[in-house]
Amino acid sequence: MAVHRQKFNANLIFHSDRGSQYNSYAFKVLLSKYKIIQSMSRSGNPYDNAVAENFFSCLKCECVLHQQFSSRSQAFCTVFSYIEGYYNSIRPHSSIFWLCP
Repeated sequence: MAVHRQKFNANLIFHSDRGSQYNSYAFKVLLSKYKIIQSMSRSGNPYDNAVAENFFSCLKCECVLHQQFSSRSQAFCTVFSYIEGYYNSIRPHSSIFWLCP
């Protein structure tokens, strides 16, 4: 989604946990296609990239937990609306003294 919406600098790093979707061959090929460097937390260690871990925790708790999506498209729209319509514009962030971006 993001690679089609905006330009990014060389040496972009994609950080994730060790989920099977991020370890898949297809995902690694996709990252390679866009010259994105893959980074993963060490097994059982959520502190390797606390910023990414915090974001995904918020996404899970505030957006998708206890939801059932009828289609991939519905899930995409829900997550997109959360990120662009709430998280990046309205949600207070502790790193900036609980102000909105």
